[in-house]
Amino acid sequence: MAEQVAVELVLATPREQLLLALEVDRGATVAEVISRAPIAEQFPGIQVSELAVGVWGKQVSRDHVVRDGDRIEIYRPLQIDPREARRKLAEVGRTMGQSPDD
Repeated sequence: MAEQVAVELVLATPREQLLLALEVDRGATVAEVISRAPIAEQFPGIQVSELAVGVWGKQVSRDHVVRDGDRIEIYRPLQIDPREARRKLAEVGRTMGQSPDD
């Protein structure tokens, strides 16, 4: 029997989040971890194969071998460049940390 490692898989949309704790065989790749998750059922409109992936905030390829304790992240495309968002807020005298009521 192959040795198992514990990993987390995360994906978030503006409306819902998926956080799965999984046990996979040592030597499993990011692609293999993703294939075990019920992403298509929970997020039917998302084409996961077209999205970037990462481990602990660092983008990696899908053939990256996961290690015990890794957090595999599926990244959605940005709606707006963060620099552009900051510029737009600055134009109206706000910052990223302020709510519209501040």
